[in-house]
Amino acid sequence: MAKNIILTNQQIEHKIRRIAFQIYETFVEEEEIVLAGIASNGFVLAKRIAATVSEISDIKVLLCEVKIDKQHPFSAVKTSLKPDEYSNRGLVLVDDVLNSGTTLIYGVRHFLEVPLKKFKTAVLVDRNHKKYPVKADFKGISLSTSYMEHVKVVLKENAASASIG
Repeated sequence: MAKNIILTNQQIEHKIRRIAFQIYETFVEEEEIVLAGIASNGFVLAKRIAATVSEISDIKVLLCEVKIDKQHPFSAVKTSLKPDEYSNRGLVLVDDVLNSGTTLIYGVRHFLEVPLKKFKTAVLVDRNHKKYPVKADFKGISLSTSYMEHVKVVLKENAASASIG
């Protein structure tokens, strides 16, 4: 199956900037927020969003890497921050692609065990094939794709792209 580019590097930069502004507008009253990126591409995306939020606002951004075993989603979720470091803060859970919602829902479940001021989700690509009732509060693009198609996101510096094939 041929790969079709759905987002170029420049388009991804625009999407990241727009998501950063939406996060800023949502958390404008906060001095500090947490961007929790699901390893590995979600964390790369979270870092890029964090850089833009820091550029456009005075909000301090804490980065947190979230590790979820996608083959065994009931396994414990691991985070690079301790729960007390994100407790009672605004938090955005970030992933590159929202496909069935399985990864995001297990990430959401983990963070619901800690009191948060506000909890949102952000994805670059929302595929609209949800198996679970989870939505992206901030998204770069929504796609209606077939189950047979695969979305691949590459987030290299100055060489980012999203393709479907």
